[in-house]
Amino acid sequence: MSASASVDGILQQAASLLVYQSVLETEVGQAFLELLQAIHRAKRAPTLKTLSCLRAYGRWFRLLAELNQSWQEYLVTQILQADNPFTRQAQRLPLEQIPAHLREAARHDLQILQRLYWCDGEQFNLWIQAVSPLPQPLVVWHSLQAESEPLQAKLSAIADWTEALELLATHYRQHGTGLFAQYHALRWYNQQFQGIPYSDPIQLSDLTGYNLQKETLVKNTEFLLRGFPALHVLLYGSRGSGKSSLVKALLNRYGNAGLRLIEVAKSELQDLPAIADQLRELPQKFIIFVDDLSFEEDEDAYKALKVVLEGNLTARPQNVVVYATSNRRHLIREFFGDRPAPRDGDEIHAWDTVQEKLSFSDRFGLTLTFEPANQVTYLQIVHHLAQQAGLSLASEELEQRALQWATRHNGRSGRTARQFVDFLQAELSTNRS
Repeated sequence: MSASASVDGILQQAASLLVYQSVLETEVGQAFLELLQAIHRAKRAPTLKTLSCLRAYGRWFRLLAELNQSWQEYLVTQILQADNPFTRQAQRLPLEQIPAHLREAARHDLQILQRLYWCDGEQFNLWIQAVSPLPQPLVVWHSLQAESEPLQAKLSAIADWTEALELLATHYRQHGTGLFAQYHALRWYNQQFQGIPYSDPIQLSDLTGYNLQKETLVKNTEFLLRGFPALHVLLYGSRGSGKSSLVKALLNRYGNAGLRLIEVAKSELQDLPAIADQLRELPQKFIIFVDDLSFEEDEDAYKALKVVLEGNLTARPQNVVVYATSNRRHLIREFFGDRPAPRDGDEIHAWDTVQEKLSFSDRFGLTLTFEPANQVTYLQIVHHLAQQAGLSLASEELEQRALQWATRHNGRSGRTARQFVDFLQAELSTNRS
């Protein structure tokens, strides 16, 4: 078979994908198809079409280089993250319970995708040289990644990808599909999920000073991951004590174990029941993260949160918990004027309303209190962060400067300690240079 005939066949097969079309609907996938089409047009064609072919190759090369992925790495990644009727059922059902025609469609597509897998830069070089000999071969992009993902290595070793259906189904059950396979951290915005590509890299080992609270939250999160009943958590306490950082650090420890963090702003809280319903059938475990939570007296968004915390006629999703941080123990502001006094036009059972406001924070199953850092705790955090940063400074000088920093800036807290150590590290590095 000639090189041009091979291109014709691959174009035809790529057009016949049944469920995995999304693999080629990305920018890189479209550049791949445009390159194939350019080669197809360039056979026995004028020089102008040959130039179009070279430009298409350059665009495909650049997109792969920007991702730092080879074509094979890219294609396998898209297969693993694909969101389609087969993958959505595979993440919820055993393979044998998926309709037979859907399994056959997936096998059909995998056979085609395996052929596309081998259409790398080397192969394109041969095709381009066949339709328009060049003075020298084109540069071929190779990924700089040290080693491939385990599943990619397994797929590369399988002679027939139609036999990999069980392997892929297992992956979808463990890691999910679509956005939840691609991202560990997401946010809810404008009634849809958005992936967060660069989430906070904070680690649990970076945090010190509130060890009991950390151990309790880690234990509750592990209950969630193991499928046991887990509690909704309110992290309450002084500003800068590391409440938000602690929640974010959970993701960096357990993201590969199926944990996902969904950030929801207070302005979006009315969507919480809908969010929970979308998550309940997915294989991952979800923390809905609401930062700096409090309500004004005339806000009723807390009612949507109450539904998720306590449930209604719809059963509570067992794979979803709410972790909220707040500087207020009572999340709904109460005024002395709220307290009942016998005046015309007032609510007859006013105490019921007051109690509903005061008891709202009690609807979280677990409340972790972060008290203001005393001097001992503050200096403990400073020493811990300084050691992690590799600062070579005498203990007495470090403590003296840390206390001066707290006095002149934001007081004693974990946040202040982090700001001090970051500034000190930059200062010492500048002095050495």
